[in-house]
Amino acid sequence: MTRKERWQTLLDLLVERGELEVEPAAEALGVSAATIRRDLDQLAEQQLLVRTRGGAVLHGVSYELPLRYRTSRRAAEKSRISETVAALIVPGEVIGLTGGTTTTEVARALAARPDLATGSPALTVVTNALNIAGELVIRPQFKIVLTGGVARPQSYELTGPLAMGVLGQLSVDTAVVGVDAFDPADGAATRHEDEAAMNRLLCERARRVVIAADSSKLGVRAFARIVATDAVDVLVTDTGLSPSVAEAFEAAGVEVIRA
Repeated sequence: MTRKERWQTLLDLLVERGELEVEPAAEALGVSAATIRRDLDQLAEQQLLVRTRGGAVLHGVSYELPLRYRTSRRAAEKSRISETVAALIVPGEVIGLTGGTTTTEVARALAARPDLATGSPALTVVTNALNIAGELVIRPQFKIVLTGGVARPQSYELTGPLAMGVLGQLSVDTAVVGVDAFDPADGAATRHEDEAAMNRLLCERARRVVIAADSSKLGVRAFARIVATDAVDVLVTDTGLSPSVAEAFEAAGVEVIRA
């Protein structure tokens, strides 16, 4: 197991349990206690956790890990989902991309499409995600519109009145939305109300709403609702989606695509 893989596993365990002790973590990962202590010290230096005498606890300012440490979760599923979502986009469209690991992969898949290599513009991308704008701005065939707002370090997203003021003046053909949860009865949701407000406004400004989410996020609830299920046109997910949940989405009028 590489250091990066150890760190990811430690952070996953910490989110799941709320705290970690050195000896059990070393046993779980099959490494020495000294290695775990060193890993925890280095993660604490990056303010991803707080060291305690016998291990570590979650950082007090946030229970959500920064985006760069969530990208490896369900990577294969997210890759297939992103390729499928990117294939739904028509050259010349105005698309909206929210922040998140899956939508970041969608941006990369769009950048790799040969038929989008040229154009004036090939795509117009509206986003409130700093990392997505940063990756796409180097592609001259893409017109990038970045909202203003206050940046969230965990997700690289811009939120607040400044961001909503810009987004409210724009019209989008397709909104590609990342979520923390999507339930047939309760709709699409995220953990943070400020992100939910931005994502909701993007959906309202779009002709078509596409939710890109792996199956672990489906059939579950989160704190802040984005939109009701009937406001979503397409759900792109992986083959892990249970038939009963898929049927419930389809009964609500959502087209379900399994990648």
